[in-house]
Amino acid sequence: MPSNDVRILAQAAVPTAAVGAIAAVVSGVVAGGKGAIGAVVGTLIVILFMGIGLYVLQRTARSFPQLFQMMGLLLYAAQLLLLVVFVGLFKNTTLFNPRAFAVVLVVATLTWIAAQARAHMKAKILYVDPEAPSKEDKSQKTDRSS
Repeated sequence: MPSNDVRILAQAAVPTAAVGAIAAVVSGVVAGGKGAIGAVVGTLIVILFMGIGLYVLQRTARSFPQLFQMMGLLLYAAQLLLLVVFVGLFKNTTLFNPRAFAVVLVVATLTWIAAQARAHMKAKILYVDPEAPSKEDKSQKTDRSS
């Protein structure tokens, strides 16, 4: 991953982890140890899913830039659907508090999305190649070869 990608990943993961830690403490106070475990599991799932999604999206942007927007929309829809599936799978678990898990899953997801949007807005990423030959240079080359 180039440095911009790593920077964006860190700028999204760190606030999400911080919100998850705060949520674990609050869930621990409100719902006991199982609430804290649910909050930690929810935070880890969000960081894992969204981190993998960011990696896939950056690879797609490099390989197939024409598919970037469609892939981004598809990826976010798939991630949110998978998070809903996780809530459904663990709604009756006894390993942790499912309500704390679900709430932290939503809060951590919203935190990730907001932090990633902020990171992208603050990043100084070129959207044109400054070294690419201009149209005039291309036309001069074809005129000379004729």
